Amino acid sequence: SGPPVSPWPESNWTAPQEFIILGFSGWPPGLRVLLFALLLPLYLATLAGNLLILGLALAEPALHTPMYFFLGSLSAVEVAYTLVLTPRMLAGFLLPPGGQAVAPATCAAQMGLFVALGGSECLLLAAMALDRYLAICRPLSYPQLMTTEVCWAFLACCCMAGSVLAAGLTTAIFQLPFCHGGLVNHVFCDLPAVLVLACGNRELQEHVLLVACLLLLVLPLFLILLSYTKVIVVILGVGDAAGRRKAFNTVASHLMVAVLHYGCATAMYARPLSSSSLEEDKLVSLVYINLTPLLYPAIYTLRNRDMQGALQRALSQRTLGEAHQGELT
Repeated sequence: SGPPVSPWPESNWTAPQEFIILGFSGWPPGLRVLLFALLLPLYLATLAGNLLILGLALAEPALHTPMYFFLGSLSAVEVAYTLVLTPRMLAGFLLPPGGQAVAPATCAAQMGLFVALGGSECLLLAAMALDRYLAICRPLSYPQLMTTEVCWAFLACCCMAGSVLAAGLTTAIFQLPFCHGGLVNHVFCDLPAVLVLACGNRELQEHVLLVACLLLLVLPLFLILLSYTKVIVVILGVGDAAGRRKAFNTVASHLMVAVLHYGCATAMYARPLSSSSLEEDKLVSLVYINLTPLLYPAIYTLRNRDMQGALQRALSQRTLGEAHQGELT
């Protein structure tokens, strides 16, 4: 088969004045209101949970370690990711049928931020796996290897790499002419949903998308699995039962998050555009926009004793402070 080109004549290749994000505007109004009522609490809980983790990682001295530095950074990225995607999606449930009109620049900005934040998250998960590998498999040299400066350098590299790939991918897509109108069959300006509207030879853009998936999904996932495999081997060979249990809980939490994140992302993007179903992608987006970001704080806080202890201390200090203030008044 040849490259994906449009059957439309080139004279009809025009840039749309605006994109229309269709979302679920074709669904019955009652169902859309129900979805809004169900997803709004999830959105608020996601923001609260990730902000709680970020606040504890910053304020609690016991959590000033590389692992919680990366965990706090991941929560900050999740907050930004949620703010970029969810409010517009929720608003779409309450708007009249026909979708939401956005300017091409707004559509490109949303796409770029989505890729930059999602890519940074992928790389941060790999950095967290490397941190656990060094902490458990190289304990003697770990303090010298994972210094504060090194942690900040890792964070900067993750964000910069995600941003560079996002800028390149977004620029490549929006350089194409569009001849199929501006109807985006998704809840936001997602890459496949916009790319199918393009005219001309999309082969280069599809290759760039697959390369980005390789760099942001396949390679980090391979490093994560390799790191945690070595960690598990070391855990099985040394330490007492309590130490092994604590290490396994930490590894299990990180692996659960990695499987959730990479599983959804790989299913969505690591495949040819011709095999994509935008209707299915739109339904899957409800999971990775609303449910997956909420599970991150739940997994890390419910399964992490250090985080639980920090939260209990913070609540105790607040209770004591309020009691002391009440006595003074």
